[in-house]
Amino acid sequence: MLSHHAGLVYVMVMVSACDGDMTDAELETIGEIVRFLPIFREYDPALLIKTTAACAELLDSEAGMAGALDVIKASLPAWLRETAYALACDVAASDGEAHPEVMRLLELIRHKLEVDRLVAAAIERGARARFVRP
Repeated sequence: MLSHHAGLVYVMVMVSACDGDMTDAELETIGEIVRFLPIFREYDPALLIKTTAACAELLDSEAGMAGALDVIKASLPAWLRETAYALACDVAASDGEAHPEVMRLLELIRHKLEVDRLVAAAIERGARARFVRP
């Protein structure tokens, strides 16, 4: 089973990779989140590359996205599921574009992690506000 830290990284990597292009802005956002958010205080940032590669390997396997979502849900206690959704939204908003694939994945994540629809809407709005571009 994954640690909750790895589960949070997996959800961010999935969002970044789902449109086929992990942009510099998305990767930068993931790195900043891991370095600065309190939830990652006990996580070794040197593991980020290894964790990202493991997620990519799982996504490329037969289990694919559904398997990755199952692993993520199993790794996260209920109190971290809204956090995971918020991190996914931050990565999605970081490159300034809302690709249909990303929006669909966010919906799947919301359902899999059982994040309330109204809570999810507030999280999404917050992410858009944080990453607004002039």
